[in-house]
Amino acid sequence: MSNVLKIFAISTVAILIVGCGGREVTRIDPDTVTDLSGYWNETDAHMVADSMITQCLSGRWITDFMADRDRGGPEHIPVIVVGGIYNESSEHINTDIFMNAIEQSLLESGEALIAAGGDSRGEVRAEREDQTIFASPATAAAFGHEIGADFVVTGSIGSIVDEEGNTRSIYYQISLELIDVETALKSWIGSLEIKKMIEW
Repeated sequence: MSNVLKIFAISTVAILIVGCGGREVTRIDPDTVTDLSGYWNETDAHMVADSMITQCLSGRWITDFMADRDRGGPEHIPVIVVGGIYNESSEHINTDIFMNAIEQSLLESGEALIAAGGDSRGEVRAEREDQTIFASPATAAAFGHEIGADFVVTGSIGSIVDEEGNTRSIYYQISLELIDVETALKSWIGSLEIKKMIEW
C-alpha cells in the first residue's frame, strides 16, 4: 500500500473515532437534583433560599412590624429589597441566582412585597423618565409613587474545603440579615449550613 493510501486510511479511521466519541446531551426536568461536582449549584441556591425565608418569616420582627400602626399595621405588609449577597467562598458562585431565589420565596409566601433594587430599579426609573418624553400624558407613569422599602436583605456565602486523597469535604455557611431601613437596626439574622462529602 502506498504512503498516500496509508495516510488516507489512518485519517479516515481517526475521523470515524472522533465522530463516534461525541457528547450526548439529554434534557431533564429543571427541578431534578443534580450534584455532579459537589460544588454549590442551583439546587443548593433554591433549597437554601426556601429554608432561610421560612426561618425569616417565622421571626418576631414581622409580628412587631404588623403591630406597629405607624409603620405597618394590618393593612401594610412589609416591603423588602434584596440587596447584595456576597460570595466569600473558595469557588465561583453566581449570587444573582441565589438573590432571585430569595425574592421568589419571599414573593410566593404572600407575607412580603418585593421592591426592585440594584440594576432593576435603575431600569424602571429610566423607563419612567423615557415615558415623560415619548408616552402620552394619559399613559405615562408618574414620578413620586414608588413604594419605599421597609427592610433590606443582605448576606454572604462562605465555604471551607478539606481534602485528603480521593475524598473532599465542602462546608458552606450561608448567612442572611434583615435590616430595618428606617432605623438601620438588624431585625433578623439567620444562618444555614450545608456539608458535602465527595469521593472519586
